[in-house]
Amino acid sequence: MGFGDLLWVFFMISAVQPIIRQKMLEASRLRLLHRFQQSHKSRVISLVHRQETMSFLGFPLMRYIDINDSEEVLRAIKLTDPDTPIDLIIHTPGGLVLAAGQIAHALRRHRAKVTVFVPHYAMSGGTLISLAANEIVMDANAVLGPVDPQLGEAPAASILSVLERKKPEDIEDKTFILADISRKAILQLRKTVQELLGERMAQDAATALADKLTTGTWTHDYGITCEAAKAFGLNVSSDIPAEVLQLMSLFPQPKRQGVEYLPVPYRYKEPAPPGGGR
Repeated sequence: MGFGDLLWVFFMISAVQPIIRQKMLEASRLRLLHRFQQSHKSRVISLVHRQETMSFLGFPLMRYIDINDSEEVLRAIKLTDPDTPIDLIIHTPGGLVLAAGQIAHALRRHRAKVTVFVPHYAMSGGTLISLAANEIVMDANAVLGPVDPQLGEAPAASILSVLERKKPEDIEDKTFILADISRKAILQLRKTVQELLGERMAQDAATALADKLTTGTWTHDYGITCEAAKAFGLNVSSDIPAEVLQLMSLFPQPKRQGVEYLPVPYRYKEPAPPGGGR
């Protein structure tokens, strides 16, 4: 075998190796989900959006909640007996309101208990889905986020504020159109949040929290901690199972990240003095 043949073999192995590795990770995730499902006697669904170097050229692929996700989750819910609890593991920056809303309403209609597990973060649409659960289980350092609608790169609430700060003759027609869409988007999302919360808390409290989450109280990337979520009246706990955190390690990030550590439990111990003395 010549040098050229060896070079082709090397390229073929390099091309196939990421695919094999990805299939092995998928198999490991399914085994872990099966164990979690058996121990909790529930249907376990994972909705995890994370960068993974899957393509041939190794480009990271960032994903968000989309219609494909809602179709798959709705299918999983349909295949679940109405009296079987659902455990949803969610890790996402958010995504389409339509898709997140479909998932949230399907979970709300499920007869048995629905628990959402948040190992790191469930922002925007992820929070909207979490509001449909009977219980939200977060890591002590995990966060939820506001669900105020965004129009392109601008928050709907910020677009509306332009009408208050400028005279009508100084505002472009395009801004008026965006403001009209923003007003409708906020009203629609507020109604959705009220419906999701209405079965979990008093109507006045649900309305107040819906206003807080949808009207631009914070920036869209503001992190709502476990303690804050409890203070809002949500049914939140921080007793997240170790299997959920273990699952996240099976969604690897690109290797060019700058965080490194020995991936084992660690506790510092003072070294013994020389000579075996006390």
